[in-house]
Amino acid sequence: MKRTIFFLAFLAAISALSGYLMSKASWIGRVGMTFFYKEYNLLKVWWQGAIAVFIFVMLLFMCHTIIQRTLPKITARLLHIIAIMTAVTALYFTYDDFTTDFSHKLLGRRFHYGFYLVWIQWIFMGLFFAFTKKRQPPLVKGSDKTAPSDQ
Repeated sequence: MKRTIFFLAFLAAISALSGYLMSKASWIGRVGMTFFYKEYNLLKVWWQGAIAVFIFVMLLFMCHTIIQRTLPKITARLLHIIAIMTAVTALYFTYDDFTTDFSHKLLGRRFHYGFYLVWIQWIFMGLFFAFTKKRQPPLVKGSDKTAPSDQ
């Protein structure tokens, strides 16, 4: 439990950094967000971008937690590895898009780094769950787990 809290604090810090970096788009990129790409306006304010990233990361964290707790160890580990590969693929395609699409190039390097951090968080999360030992249910003394009788 203690390890999970530290990991969540780490994810929150990386989300804040990601939101800050995404808010540092170039001047021409900010103008483009204002007039043409209005759906990205929340990224111009660092804390709004950080909250959006953190919500996305927490949804992923909940999915990984459910997978870890409900599925057998090997199946869960396989799904975590698939999630890591998905994040690496998304990181590659994001890099490719930012280097080939002219309007995305104009956003600037710091904006790009903010998005790369989102995928890096996902990779860290997959590694965290893939190499975390699955908890065994506690052993209960006695085989009878009945409710106390009314007397």
